[in-house]
Amino acid sequence: MAPRIAAVWPGARLVGPAYAVRCSPGDNLGVHVGVTSAPSGSVLCADMGNVHELGYWGEVLTTAAITRGLAGLVIDGCVRDVGALAARGFPVFSTGIALTGATKNQPGAVGGHADVGGISVSTGDWIVGDIDGVVCVALGDVDDVMAAATTRTTKENEMFERLNAGATTVELLGLDASLINRFGDN
Repeated sequence: MAPRIAAVWPGARLVGPAYAVRCSPGDNLGVHVGVTSAPSGSVLCADMGNVHELGYWGEVLTTAAITRGLAGLVIDGCVRDVGALAARGFPVFSTGIALTGATKNQPGAVGGHADVGGISVSTGDWIVGDIDGVVCVALGDVDDVMAAATTRTTKENEMFERLNAGATTVELLGLDASLINRFGDN
């Protein structure tokens, strides 16, 4: 997802199947319904209709989401009550923090798809978030992505061993150091 979607408290991490929510701009009724509709273990992925500057989520919705067994929230909009979210350990990834709330009386949709962080998220896709950002893996691609991740992890672990033994990234990656002018080297 776009880097505007980031963890709202240090150490927030999440993984789970997406449950898509779409809201009318400036309204969070769809989010409230999403909390009551999403299966336990789901990550709510909320499209707030390109009005990002309102506090669409706070301690009240966090309490409801924890009670329902939700795994976290990814919202293309702002949230509030960040201290309470962190104290409860509920992982939230948003565009920022804002105090002003939203209306709760406009149409929306839950359970289909949503545009979050510049990508289309479908209910059932896998969402993974940590300090580096949030990714969405289409449900049909999960096995291939897991295999690629295992291969990359093995390769990087071998690289770390070689780096710790004195190798350089220029050597290991086969980089052409001759392209770099060296001023002041003896």
